[in-house]
Amino acid sequence: MRRARGLAAVLASALLLAGCAQSVDPIERLGKKAAEGVRPNGPAPDRAYRHWGLTEPLPRPPRPATRSLALSPHAGGRALPRVVDHVATRDRVVFLTYDDGGEKDPRFVDMVRELRLPVSLFLTDSVAGPGYGHFAHLHRLGAGIQNHTLDHRALAGQPYAGQRAEICGQQQRLDARLGVRPRLFRPPYGTYDTTTLRAAADCGISTVVLWRAAMTPTGLVFTRGDHRLRPGDIVLVGPDESTGPPLRERTTRVLRRAQQRGLTVGRLEDYLN
Repeated sequence: MRRARGLAAVLASALLLAGCAQSVDPIERLGKKAAEGVRPNGPAPDRAYRHWGLTEPLPRPPRPATRSLALSPHAGGRALPRVVDHVATRDRVVFLTYDDGGEKDPRFVDMVRELRLPVSLFLTDSVAGPGYGHFAHLHRLGAGIQNHTLDHRALAGQPYAGQRAEICGQQQRLDARLGVRPRLFRPPYGTYDTTTLRAAADCGISTVVLWRAAMTPTGLVFTRGDHRLRPGDIVLVGPDESTGPPLRERTTRVLRRAQQRGLTVGRLEDYLN
C-alpha cells in the first residue's frame, strides 16, 4: 500500500510539473525565442535579403576608426560647420539618407529591421510632424534622426534670424518629440549661404550634409564626378513621388547598385562624429 501511495505521489508531481511547463506565459516563450535568435515574425535573417529583392546578403559594414571632425575655416571668430556630400574613407560603404518624412510606410520599417539597414532621416516638422511615432520606431531600430528645418523653406539669402528660427526650432522640436539633438543638418533643396552656416553652428550643428548621388524616378543621378557609386558616397533616396515606386523599392534599387560595385551600407553618424 505504501508503495502504491509513493507511486501516486510521483505521478502527481510529474503531472504538476508538466502543467507548469504548459502554463509558461507565451510572451516569455517569445522572449526566449528572440534570445535564441529565432524571429517571431518576418523571414529568417539568412533569407531576408531575398525577401527584399536582393540577390545576395548585405555585408555588415566595418567599424570606422574614431576621428575628430574637421570644421571649415573661421568666419567672424566662429568655426562654421563642415559641408560634405561625400565622406573620405577607404571603407567600401555608402550612406543612405532620406528627406522630409512624408513617406510613413510601415513596410519600410520592416525592411530596416530585417536587413539591419543603417539609414539617416533628415526630418522637416511640417511634413513629419503628424507622424513622429513612425520615426520613433525607426529610431529605436538604429536610424539616425537629423535636422531638415521646421517648414522646408529655401534658406539662402534669408536673414539670420529667420534661418536660425528654422534650424533651432527643429532642433527643439526633435528634442521634444524624439529626445534627440541632431548634429547633422541638410538645408532644404541643398541650398545654403554663409548665414546658413552661422545659424547652423549657433544651433549646435557640426556638419551640413548634402549628397553626391540621388535615386530619382529615372534612376541614380550624380551631382558631380564619376557617374557611379564610390566608397563614401552620400546617397539621397528620393525624392518623394506619390505616383512612383514606394520607398522600399527605391531603397532596393540603390542597394542593388551598391552591391554591383562591391559596396555595402554604413551608418553616416559613425563617420561624421
